[in-house]
Amino acid sequence: MKSQLLLNKYTLGLANALKTESEYETIRGELLDFARLCRDHRELKEILESPILAARKKSEIVGSILAAESFQPKTARFILLLMEHNRLELLDEILDCLPVLWNEKRGVRTFEVSSVVPLTGAQEARLKGELERLEKTQVRLIYKIDPDIIGGLALKKGNLVYDISLKGHLLDLKEKLSEG
Repeated sequence: MKSQLLLNKYTLGLANALKTESEYETIRGELLDFARLCRDHRELKEILESPILAARKKSEIVGSILAAESFQPKTARFILLLMEHNRLELLDEILDCLPVLWNEKRGVRTFEVSSVVPLTGAQEARLKGELERLEKTQVRLIYKIDPDIIGGLALKKGNLVYDISLKGHLLDLKEKLSEG
């Protein structure tokens, strides 16, 4: 739970610090590049995870990398903030959550749509139009394939799940039958 609170705190702080769509795209891209750099370079990863190396020295190393790669000042400050508070391990999760919070800040609702097969373009457009009508705002849909659904769809918005799948209906029926 504490990890989720920290994740939300840092992600929301970053989303609120970004002002325009182009700034969002630039900063997010640089953060993705830095995360990839940390994953792909074993030596850097070992340095950052080392309990022996002082935090100040780690920050100097990362600062020189950020300067050499010409990262934006906001990107550099955010990465150094994570390092200063020993939260760099949250970066991948922050990057996963950032699009949702960025869109919410702009009034766009994000839904995760799970189906057993990919939806056609017409189905996607119809679903998006209907959700925008119901939500009375723009929506962003993230599509995922889930073979366990059997048929139909499952929609997830934040913590709410709308299960209109065959599997969901079967589970409801099973529950009703077991109740008598």
